[in-house]
Amino acid sequence: MNAASAALSVEKPKALSSVFVGGLTAGVLDLTSAFIIYGWGVPRAIASGLLGRSAFQGGSATYVLGIVLHFLIALSAAAVYYAASRKLEFLKEHPLVCGLFYGIAVFLVMNLIVLPLSAIHSRGPFPLNGLIQGLLVHMFCIGLPISFSVRQFSK
Repeated sequence: MNAASAALSVEKPKALSSVFVGGLTAGVLDLTSAFIIYGWGVPRAIASGLLGRSAFQGGSATYVLGIVLHFLIALSAAAVYYAASRKLEFLKEHPLVCGLFYGIAVFLVMNLIVLPLSAIHSRGPFPLNGLIQGLLVHMFCIGLPISFSVRQFSK
């Protein structure tokens, strides 16, 4: 085994651990906060981004699809942060500040790109209290768990 393949084999578990732990933690915290704020129908609303308004009348398969999509998005957000942290060292060195700003970035991408392009074409204007609440949830429940996970597993 040469040095490059040894380094790659060590890096792979770090990447998987960072993305898996950060993404799952962010997904659980975000989904829990969504259940508290909006109720138990949230997974159908998530599935509506793919299926359209008919998802709101969907059954258990639609509900499970919404949960799967939610965690896929959370894991994707963690993978993006991890990939960026390979080139931008400060993302690992300052997880508190970077995590808070990353949560804002995820919120903006979801609300300005993903939701308008989804099957429900959700757009603003957003009420101020909903905007503040969404930003705080994304900052603390998504950005911070992902950034601290990447820092922890990148040591």
